[in-house]
Amino acid sequence: MASTTNRVDGTVTTGTATGTTTGTTTTQVTAKGKTIIDDTVVAKVAGIAARDVPGVFALGGNAARAFGAIRDAIGSSALGQGVRVEVGETQVAVDLTIVVDYPTPMMDVATAVRAAVTKAVTELVGLEVTEVNIAINDVNIPALNGTADDLDGDVREGRVR
Repeated sequence: MASTTNRVDGTVTTGTATGTTTGTTTTQVTAKGKTIIDDTVVAKVAGIAARDVPGVFALGGNAARAFGAIRDAIGSSALGQGVRVEVGETQVAVDLTIVVDYPTPMMDVATAVRAAVTKAVTELVGLEVTEVNIAINDVNIPALNGTADDLDGDVREGRVR
């Protein structure tokens, strides 16, 4: 259900902020013209900033990463994958789902992602970031001494190193 609201400061928001990144925009109207920023743009900025943080292996859940691999194979990419934004008049809240590289300290990665996303969205989009919620849903474990099958074999045999 789309709606348009004229704000006191000249900002117009079209659509509804439902926590998804489709169909909503933020518009700034000035004496010299208007600027429209779609929520998907905000999500992409946040996604790019998060991916640049050391220790972040990927964004999105398992299904999103599977579809992302297919998109990558055909030469397309979803930079907003694993990112949901809720954009208001002058503020934005960001929800991220990430995969962290093992053995990177997860809390340190989350703190760095939060700082990078806040900085990028504030500087590039011009919106105040009220919160960055991070869900770590997986850990990327690189294969030890060869393939992942070697690691699975160690686990099945119960060997501890």
